[in-house]
Amino acid sequence: MLDVLIAIARILFGAAISGAIHFYVWRRLVKSAQLPRRWHVGITIAMILLFVSIPVTTWTSRVWPAFAATFGWVSYPWLALIALTFVALLLLDLGKLFVWGARKVARRPAPETSISRRVFLARITGGTALAVGGTSMARGMIEARGTHEIVDVEIYLAKLPTSLDGFTIVQLTDLHVGNTIDHKFVQRVVDRTNALSPDLIALTGDFVDGKVEDLRDDIAPLSQLRAKHGVYAVTGNHEYYSGADPWIAEISRLGAKYLRNQRVTIGEGANSFELAGVDDHGARGGDHGEDLAAATANRDPNRALVLLAHQPRQVRRAAKYGVDLQLSGHTHGGQIWPWHYIVKIQQGGLLAGRYDFEGTQLYVSRGCGYWGPPVRVLAPLEITRVILRSGVQPRARAVG
Repeated sequence: MLDVLIAIARILFGAAISGAIHFYVWRRLVKSAQLPRRWHVGITIAMILLFVSIPVTTWTSRVWPAFAATFGWVSYPWLALIALTFVALLLLDLGKLFVWGARKVARRPAPETSISRRVFLARITGGTALAVGGTSMARGMIEARGTHEIVDVEIYLAKLPTSLDGFTIVQLTDLHVGNTIDHKFVQRVVDRTNALSPDLIALTGDFVDGKVEDLRDDIAPLSQLRAKHGVYAVTGNHEYYSGADPWIAEISRLGAKYLRNQRVTIGEGANSFELAGVDDHGARGGDHGEDLAAATANRDPNRALVLLAHQPRQVRRAAKYGVDLQLSGHTHGGQIWPWHYIVKIQQGGLLAGRYDFEGTQLYVSRGCGYWGPPVRVLAPLEITRVILRSGVQPRARAVG
C-alpha cells in the first residue's frame, strides 16, 4: 500500500510541475501571440490532451504496458518538446527582463510599442523558441536511439597486481527496459558489449521499468552476455519501483550474479582483486538496504577493492570503508540539457565521468538507455569499458 501511495505522490508532483510548464508555454505561444480563434482553441485543446497523456502513460505502464509502450511514443517526445521549448522561452524572457532592468538602472524610458508590435514580437519569439525546442528534440531522439559510444576509461589502482594490468570491466547501467526500450534495443547493447570481449561485466542498476511478466521477453538478451570472469549486478532505484525481488530472481536466471552487500574475489591468490556490490541508496524494507559494513567485512586491505553502487553519492560512505574504485550510474549524464543541473545538485555535484573523493576513485556512466522521453541532449548513450591499470592514478576531479 505504501508503494502505491508513493507512486501516486510522484505522479501528482510530476503532473503539477508539468502543468506549470504547460501553462507557461501555452501563455507565451498561444495567448500572448493572440492567434486566430480556431487556432487558439485547437492548440489549447491539443496541449491539454498532450499534458494529460503524460501521467496517463506513466500510470498505464503499470497496469497496461502494451498500451503505454505505444502511447509513450506520443507522450514522451511531447514531454521533451514542451520542456525544451519552456527553457528556450524562459531564456528569451530572462533576456527581456535584463534589458528592462538595464533601462531602469540607466533611467532610460522604454520605447513605446503598439499592441500589433507586441503581438508580432510574441509570435517571433514564440516561434523561435518552438523551433529551437523542436530541433533539439529531434536531434535528441536520434542521439537516444542511435549508436552507443564506447567510452574507454583507464583507472590506476596502486594495489592491483601487475598481472592484472589491462583487466577490462564493461559497465552497463540505466538501460530502463520498458515503454519505448524493447528487445531489439537490448539486443544491440548486448551485441556491442560482447564485441568488446570484456574480462568482467558490471550491471549497475536501473535495468527495468515494469513487471517481470510484462518485460521478460524484452530483457531476455541479457542471457547472452559473456565475460571471462562473469556478469555481476546490483540493484538500482527503478528495480524497487518495479518489484526488486522478482527482478533479482529473473536477471539472476539470465546469468548475472547479484552482489547484495556482498564481496567476491576476482582472480586467484596474489593475482586478484575484490569486487563488492551494495543495494541502492534508497532501498528500504525486508532484507534490502545499503550495508557497506557487510560488503567490506573481513576484507584483505592489501587487495584492490572495486565497488558497484548505483548512485554516485554512495561514494561518500564508500570512502570511509577503504573502497579504491566505485562504479555508478543513475544520472544519465543529465539526459536532457539543461535539466542536468538538477540531477547534479541531487547527487552532490556528481554527474558523469571521473571523480576523486577522499582517496576513493569514482566513475559515473551516462548509461546505455534512457528514462521517459526517448531523447538525449548533450548526454550521449554510453557503454563504459573500464581498463584497470596497476600503479598510481593521475589526478582526477576532486570533490568534497
